[in-house]
Amino acid sequence: QKQHLELARDIAITFNQTYKTDFFPIPEPQIFGEATRVMSLRNGKNKMSKSEESDYSRINITDSKDLINLKIQKAKTDPHPLPSKKEELENRPEAANLLGIYSALNNQKFDNVIKEMSGKDFSSFKKILAELVISKMEPISNKMNDYLKNKDYLKTILSKGREKAKVISSKNLLEIKKIIGLL
Repeated sequence: QKQHLELARDIAITFNQTYKTDFFPIPEPQIFGEATRVMSLRNGKNKMSKSEESDYSRINITDSKDLINLKIQKAKTDPHPLPSKKEELENRPEAANLLGIYSALNNQKFDNVIKEMSGKDFSSFKKILAELVISKMEPISNKMNDYLKNKDYLKTILSKGREKAKVISSKNLLEIKKIIGLL
C-alpha cells in the first residue's frame, strides 16, 4: 500500500541523509493503469477495503465463482443506464467504479469502455462484469484455496523464505552497524 511505501521511503531518506550514504534505495510507488484506486462495491466514494464491515463491499481473493457473481450483482448502482460520456459520471461514483473495474480487468481505456457500454442497463453490464471478474479471479482463487488446504506446504515455503531473509538481513544489518559506527 502506498502509505507503507511512503513510510519506508521516509526512513530510507532519513537514514541516508543522517549517515551520508546511499545504502537504502529510495522506493517509488508503481501506480498505473485504469483502476489505480478501486472503490467499495457498496459505496463508490469509499476505497475497497477488507476492514469494511460488509463482505459485499469487496471481492476477496478466496471468493468462489458464485460469491463473486452475487457480490457484483448486489453492487450498488443507480437506476440510470450507463452513460455515453465520461462527464456524465461526475455524480455517479458507483457507476464510475464498476466501469473502472471492467476497464482495468479488460485492459481497455476507460473512454473506450464507456463507448462500448453506453446505454446498457446495469443488470446487463453486471453480468458482463461478473463474467470478467470471475475469469480473472477464479484461477487465483483456486490456487489460493489449494494452498490453504495444504498447511504443511505453506509452512515449508514460509520456513524457506525465513531462512533466505535471514541470510540477506544478516548481511544488511552488519553493513548498517558499520555505517552507524557500532562496529
